[in-house]
Amino acid sequence: MAVARYKSVVDAFAADIRAGRLTSGTRLPTHRQLAAREGIALVTASRVYAELEAMGLVSGEPGRGTFVRELALPPGHGIDQQPASGDTVDLSFNYPTLPGQADTLRVALRQLASSGDLEALLRYQPHRGRPRERATIARHLAQRGLHTGADRVLIVNGAQHGLATTMLATLQAGDVVAVDALTYPGFTVLAQMLRLELAPLPVTPQGSDLDAFERLCATRPVRAVYVMPTMHNPLGWVMDAAARTRLVEIARRHGVLVIEDASYAYLVERPPSPLAALAPDITVYVSGLSKSVATGLRVGFVSAPKPLVSSIERAIRATTWNTPAVVSAIACRWIEDGTVSRLEADKRADAIARQAIAREVLAGMPLRGHPSSYFIWLPLAEDARADRIAAALEREQISVSTAAPYATSSQVPQAIRLALGSSDVATLREALSTVRDVVEADAYR
Repeated sequence: MAVARYKSVVDAFAADIRAGRLTSGTRLPTHRQLAAREGIALVTASRVYAELEAMGLVSGEPGRGTFVRELALPPGHGIDQQPASGDTVDLSFNYPTLPGQADTLRVALRQLASSGDLEALLRYQPHRGRPRERATIARHLAQRGLHTGADRVLIVNGAQHGLATTMLATLQAGDVVAVDALTYPGFTVLAQMLRLELAPLPVTPQGSDLDAFERLCATRPVRAVYVMPTMHNPLGWVMDAAARTRLVEIARRHGVLVIEDASYAYLVERPPSPLAALAPDITVYVSGLSKSVATGLRVGFVSAPKPLVSSIERAIRATTWNTPAVVSAIACRWIEDGTVSRLEADKRADAIARQAIAREVLAGMPLRGHPSSYFIWLPLAEDARADRIAAALEREQISVSTAAPYATSSQVPQAIRLALGSSDVATLREALSTVRDVVEADAYR
């Protein structure tokens, strides 16, 4: 039986189980029934069920048959993207911190406690942030190549909240949104909740397939395009200046709103201009300080075209009323005194060092990623199974992400994403060595 045919049977079962079409406790056909139904050899049918069992999707019970298991994906494998806990080494989720950050917070809290406007922090704030803080954010964005006015800045509870409020304000159920075939899972969660239609664009080593984007816009009523031009997650590319110009031209010609996610852009030193700088009238720029400072500091910012500011402000009011004044005050103080710039520079250096370790330990493997990224994309061999490898690594107390939560098309590649920013360097090296051992062992099954 051809490998492609064999894999299609496994993939069909896996998709039905994950989607809930085959629920927990469902008895699957016997091996002989499956072989007859699919027109495959009995030994191949047995191999299909063995693969599903290795993936943790089914369990075989002697004398009773094969049953769908209660499906609970390990942390980081599924759409929620929750950090791993306990003794598990987390290569599924990035929460990079540097030595001394806790002391920096202690100092900031003491300074805040002695400030003159402490009582004001106990009251409701303007929905999109206090004017002085929005001006601080605007100066921060200027350092990233985006010169915007405080009147176009909105302060939100992290970049994810920025995406949510932007989408609530600008999109409606049924709208077509162009998106990379592999993209940030947090966006796809929002799209599902808002009942948007995602139109996947093929990906290339350099970025989104802009020829496909142009064809899509010519044939479908595309309302928006979601892009990460500077440090794409999960593939790590940085779109060059020419591609950015062309993307903006296509979007402008077809009346498409551009949603630019710059959450990881701080890791790229001297990148090309943001899309929002090229086309401020059609681009909503979303970023935050969760990755560059700390995940617990839920402060993000949106720079939007003026006609959209009031709509996004209403979405902020409807979801959180305003970003808590205490955290926005700390964030803006750190921007003003240079703490954010220092942490961003230090984390770029840290990411470069971790990438070097990963490329040393995984040398010879088909890695994809940027030299200063906190993650690596590892495509697997043609007959490999990402779920099986992830399950084997979970038994070694290492959590990784498969391609499934990042995929927006029906074709889910066999690959794993390795987050490099959540363990100490020694633990990271050891865990990556185990990843290599498990992937290589799987190739010889």
